[in-house]
Amino acid sequence: MSSFTPAELGRRIGSGLLSFPVTHFRADLSFDETAYRDHVVRLSKYDVGGLFAAGGTGEFFSLTPTEVERVVTAAADSAPDGTPILAPAGYGTATAVEFAAAAERAGADGILLFPPYLTEAGQEGLARHVEAVCRATSLGVVIYSRANAVYSADTVARLADTCPNLIGYKDGVGDIDTVTRIHARLGDRLTYIGGLPTAETFALPYLQLGVTTYSSAIFNFLPDFALAFYTAVREQRQADVTRMLSDFVLPYTEIRNLQAGYAVSIVKAGMTATGQSAGPVRPPLTDLTPQEHDALSALIARLPTA
Repeated sequence: MSSFTPAELGRRIGSGLLSFPVTHFRADLSFDETAYRDHVVRLSKYDVGGLFAAGGTGEFFSLTPTEVERVVTAAADSAPDGTPILAPAGYGTATAVEFAAAAERAGADGILLFPPYLTEAGQEGLARHVEAVCRATSLGVVIYSRANAVYSADTVARLADTCPNLIGYKDGVGDIDTVTRIHARLGDRLTYIGGLPTAETFALPYLQLGVTTYSSAIFNFLPDFALAFYTAVREQRQADVTRMLSDFVLPYTEIRNLQAGYAVSIVKAGMTATGQSAGPVRPPLTDLTPQEHDALSALIARLPTA
């Protein structure tokens, strides 16, 4: 059972940096649970708002339901008390409900609800999808607005009324108008999370919209840099944010943009470059080429060591 009520979890994840631990695979693409547990322990030593197990950077889309439960269980067992673990739910509504039940069995503290698989849906269908998952669990639920599940301000307001355990809205679209409208209507009823790829790029302007946190993939392999960047954002130190964007984040995104799917692949490459290999990505993703990996390693090497 979670040690956080949904309201407590909402406040907790909004108070610090969030991250998606990568999922470790062996050369044969099987789950390397020991290495993954060690990674969660390492990340949990830092002051973070929460960790999303088997999330987007954790290759949720390439894991079987059994593997997802195994990954979430490993994360919940390995994280110390006080570090929230959020589990994924997704695909069709019935499957998402099953993932929510598995999250509770695994000891997760909350759920990140990914878009439904493949099909498009109108706002009424999306609302019913979220409501079904929220009814199926006692855990706090964060909806992820992206791809084929882009929630309007009216829909989010409705869900905030009908789903007491809806605690968060994660934006993966970058629609400033919608984020502004949702925050203006709901205020601190929800926690607002930045969820665009390499969220550091958008963190400072999003802060002005009430988005107090974001999920940092970079935290996997450069935790000190990621936390320093987050602190600079929260303290609105524009010059420091701009410097760190120029020194690392923006050149990093140039490598990320070389290939579809590299938003995940580049994080695993960063793990290897910093001596903490998490193994390859699973298909349909592809790993960075040796030349791209060398470029990332050189970029990391140029960062100050203190």
